[in-house]
Amino acid sequence: MLRPALLLSLLMLQANPPDFGVRTAKLKNGMKILVQEDHSIPSVAMYVFYRIGSRNERPGTTGLSHFFEHMMFNGAKKYGPKAFDRTLEAAGGSNNAYTSSDMTVYQDWFPPSTLETVFDLEADRIQNLNFDEKIIESERGVVYSERRNSVDASNPGLLDEQLTAAAFTSHPYQWPVVGWAVDIENWNMEDLKHHFAVGYSPANATMVVTGDVKAEDVFALAQKYIEPIPSRGLPPPVTTREPEQMGERRVTVRKFAQVPLMMAAWHVPESSSPDFYALQILRTILFDGDSSRMVSRLVDKEQIATSIRASYDFAFDPTLFQVNVQPREGVALDRLEKAIYEEFDRLKTGAVPDLEIEKAKNIQLARFYRQLKTIDGKANALGLYENFFGDYRKMFTAPDDYNKVSRDDIQRVARKYFTENNRTVATLVPDKGGAQ
Repeated sequence: MLRPALLLSLLMLQANPPDFGVRTAKLKNGMKILVQEDHSIPSVAMYVFYRIGSRNERPGTTGLSHFFEHMMFNGAKKYGPKAFDRTLEAAGGSNNAYTSSDMTVYQDWFPPSTLETVFDLEADRIQNLNFDEKIIESERGVVYSERRNSVDASNPGLLDEQLTAAAFTSHPYQWPVVGWAVDIENWNMEDLKHHFAVGYSPANATMVVTGDVKAEDVFALAQKYIEPIPSRGLPPPVTTREPEQMGERRVTVRKFAQVPLMMAAWHVPESSSPDFYALQILRTILFDGDSSRMVSRLVDKEQIATSIRASYDFAFDPTLFQVNVQPREGVALDRLEKAIYEEFDRLKTGAVPDLEIEKAKNIQLARFYRQLKTIDGKANALGLYENFFGDYRKMFTAPDDYNKVSRDDIQRVARKYFTENNRTVATLVPDKGGAQ
């Protein structure tokens, strides 16, 4: 039985959950601001998360989200082409950006004295991005070249694209973030302006600032520079859901290559699913490190692969758990594939020692805490949890969520998701007679 004082404390926690040192504000135009002060070093990290990615595109406009990652550095009303980089670098700062299926994220790192300048820079490009046709065509060429290098001229990139396109038949996760080549060639000005209007609306963004700042100063500057920018609404909701896969799908790519490649993927739930942490522990047991089950057997003991890894990334919608394996020269792909499935089956029904589970949890927790040692890592993590889990506070409960994963949870998700009917397999077979 809970003592009255303890019960009162718990009720107060539920009514007023702890902020973990994170201060929040919401501007009148809908942008949310998160600030976590860290005065350990004289530096600041600002991340702006726009909830616009390739899942918000359609056939004919694929690749636009990634294209705008480039365009946002190419000039606006106050700061002209390339001035964003030059201005920030002259003040001792730097920047970058990345695009995924779900998000486009802009990163600024700078000394505290540059805070107001960064707000001025960000406000200018959000509100007044330059749609100069010469710049658009120049960046179109840059993006097209990037696609050629990362997909067309890359055997792993090409096979990954084919695997994803086969695994998804309905959901927009089926097309690549970089876009289909024919779409890159044919975007028009109307497509660009519409994508920017909905994707870069302040209401569609979360700003995270960590480091040597005062929260009150950040909020005041946000009100001065960002709040006057009108909200342009939100992107249309993505309502398409991938239907249940009813049988294994297989893709074969034949092209010039020195060695074959193999990839396999299974449909798994979105990040906010209760199964997320169990699947991450499963991935760690099977694939993380030299002593993991897959690496130990396939790479070290049987020496039938030179490398094997798995990924299960943050996602708004049900996504893929993907395995990439590089066979050792002369090893038949069916032998390698059989060994992989045997390890999944062994996990479903065999013993999973407590020590192995504890090691996997320690690996995940060490990785989690390492990212929080820097202001950059904290800014990124706060934004990811706020967007993918719906509340930044869930970042602070993640260690407990990992620790709660049981042997039964691991075996349950193994049996539920890693089935033949839920599997898509892609293989690249070398055609050494073809042109490279």
